[in-house]
Amino acid sequence: MASKTGKILAVDDNTDILFALKLLLRPHVELISTETEPANIPSLMEETDYDAILLDMNFTQDAISGKEGFHWLNKILEIDPQAVVLFITAYGDVEKSVQAIKAGATDFIIKPWQNEKLLATISSAIKLRRSRQEASDLKEKQREISTIMDQPFSDFIGVSPGMQQVFNTIKKVAGTDANVLILGENGTGKELVARALHRHSLRKDEVFISVDLGALSETLFESELFGHVKGAFTDAKADRPGRFELASGGTIFLDEIGNLSLPMQAKLLTVLERREVTRVGANKPKSIDVRLISATNMPLKQMAAEDQFRQDLIYRINTVEIEIPPLRERPEDIPLLADHFMKIFSKKYNKKINKLSNSVIKKFNSYPWPGNVREFQHVLERAVIMSDSPNLDENDFHLSAHGSTGDAFEFESYNLEEIEQQVIEKVMRMHSGNVSKAASDLGLTRTSLYRRMEKYGL
Repeated sequence: MASKTGKILAVDDNTDILFALKLLLRPHVELISTETEPANIPSLMEETDYDAILLDMNFTQDAISGKEGFHWLNKILEIDPQAVVLFITAYGDVEKSVQAIKAGATDFIIKPWQNEKLLATISSAIKLRRSRQEASDLKEKQREISTIMDQPFSDFIGVSPGMQQVFNTIKKVAGTDANVLILGENGTGKELVARALHRHSLRKDEVFISVDLGALSETLFESELFGHVKGAFTDAKADRPGRFELASGGTIFLDEIGNLSLPMQAKLLTVLERREVTRVGANKPKSIDVRLISATNMPLKQMAAEDQFRQDLIYRINTVEIEIPPLRERPEDIPLLADHFMKIFSKKYNKKINKLSNSVIKKFNSYPWPGNVREFQHVLERAVIMSDSPNLDENDFHLSAHGSTGDAFEFESYNLEEIEQQVIEKVMRMHSGNVSKAASDLGLTRTSLYRRMEKYGL
């Protein structure tokens, strides 16, 4: 140990042992506390956060069995589960070593010790303690980050029968590790369902990784999802884990899964079947443990019948299927959502907005909401921003630009794919072919919009 680091507590009923330890460790550690009475351990731990505790296995009441040492080991770990405890005893043997490690001790030191070996053991113990604390801090940060990230997803509300069915299914499925497929139009809240499933699962304290597959090109698919090693391709300047590795232990959410090409589907299926990934450029696979949640707005079963989506992959991803109803099919939720968003945006923009009138709600109910809740939220936010009055009327909500009134959207049929094509065509015309603006209005990424345009030959 080149510099003084670490705080050590040594507990032994032999004062000569404690003196020797203090003499040996003082030049190497920040603090060395000694104690002959193990009953004082709790108060000492309350006062100081020790990096390592050297604990005698046998005290005067019981000279050789080690029961007292195990008793105090349990007490220490009750106080601090991350504590690093090193047993010291003059009666060491293999059996007691195994028992000590199984009971939670980090290592086992036999008296008389070799100074260099003891110093190396304590140095390793201090490093272990620091790494445990870092891991604990990272996990706590992850919880905080997840909480912050979940705040925008608190808008997952509804009283309609369709939404109540969604909530009930989440309650039944969340506590399992079953793969879930979420179906619904753009803007209905598919990621809300995925996060709710994760938040109420046994993996809630682990990571939630969201991947927009619609934004991944064929060339980036493997690298992003499965990782790569240094030199695997031109820009691979360092080893990098993929999303599946990062999500191991937690949940991975694959959005827009219907956009995957057949070769990409085959690669994903292999990973799901084997529960292991092989980084691009590597030969050795790595095991993964993930809970898979997928989502799409595309008709996978119809696509499978047309050989555009693998049937065996559908079986893998939809042990349970959750379909979110579009906003136009849940009119009961519109007043609730309107009140919810108005409160949020009034506070956000420091405005006092009165409750919306029945005429405004009636206007909302007559609009098809092609962008669903995402569009609804956008319309309300804009109205609050632009309003100079606490009373909002129908004229404050401009729905026609989104295809609301009159002949804005005269659908030739009620086939969802044909409706989607008409909506894309109209929004593209509205923005004079500007893909970025059209994608923003439609709630899509540019890549996702390009895929749909290619699909419909636009």
